[in-house]
Amino acid sequence: MKLAFIIDPIHQLDPCHDTSVALMEAAQILGHEVWVTQANLLSVMEGKAWAVLQRVELVPVKLVEGRWVAANLWYKLSDRSLNPLDTMDAVFMRTDPPVNDSYLYATYILDYIDQNKTLLINSPSGIRGANEKMYALQFTKAIPETIVSADKQFIRQFVEAKRATVLKPLGNKAGEGILFLQSGDRNFNSIVELSTLQGRVPVMVQTYLPEAKEGDKRIILLNGEPIGSLNRLSSGTDFRNNMAAGGTVASTQITPREHEICAQITESLRQDGLIFVGIDVIGGYLTEVNVTSPTGIREIDRLDSTRLGHQVIQWVEQTLQTKKPK
Repeated sequence: MKLAFIIDPIHQLDPCHDTSVALMEAAQILGHEVWVTQANLLSVMEGKAWAVLQRVELVPVKLVEGRWVAANLWYKLSDRSLNPLDTMDAVFMRTDPPVNDSYLYATYILDYIDQNKTLLINSPSGIRGANEKMYALQFTKAIPETIVSADKQFIRQFVEAKRATVLKPLGNKAGEGILFLQSGDRNFNSIVELSTLQGRVPVMVQTYLPEAKEGDKRIILLNGEPIGSLNRLSSGTDFRNNMAAGGTVASTQITPREHEICAQITESLRQDGLIFVGIDVIGGYLTEVNVTSPTGIREIDRLDSTRLGHQVIQWVEQTLQTKKPK
């Protein structure tokens, strides 16, 4: 197979952490060609999506005394070439958020890939329709009490009723801009004004879940089925558990309640073409559905001695095999 990965500049990736690198390594080990491009290198010509592509050869990371170790020169790129993306067997959209205008325009370009020829992971229309915080709101039996609003008074009423809440910007990633907000906070007006850009942009406000102190679980789903999980724990100086905010990780198991949550969202994910997804769960409640470039594979593989990247690529192999005309 020929697989293309739309990523951030490869020199910016961390081979010991980035799930994109884990997936590319797995594809190479399983005998497939791996190509990379960037969102700003996509075009539409003659009704087709094209990309400036480079073939990449990777030196896989090694597990040494419980940690991943990468070679100093861990990748080698070929010369650039302009090719239609439907010459690829599969295209992985793995650009990191924010989902800004440039990101959205890239998904519009990806709409011009012939999906009868090429598998898209994830669907560009699915990504556009699945804001990583808003998407969870449809699963009312799975989420904590939540509002989305730019109205200061409405937010104040909710915070006063719940007493302890978490305020989240709708477009950020990796815990950026998430704030703990209590009733009676003397900074309430300033916090809401800054977060909503003076009432112009809505934010999400959720009931604070005390179980967050025990961790924020990331569960990886492949075609709607859970394949691995890890628990993210606060550093102790920050209430957020995100790895990017200094949190640590620990091995964990998926509970019966979490399997129920996965079952509740499976059909929607499949209908929306959201094949590779990471959900966040705290205290048995779904808090986010990550569809752009969910991470966690490296940590899960290290903690649980798994090879989730191989599992994803093997699923792609099997899916493409079943799509071939008989």
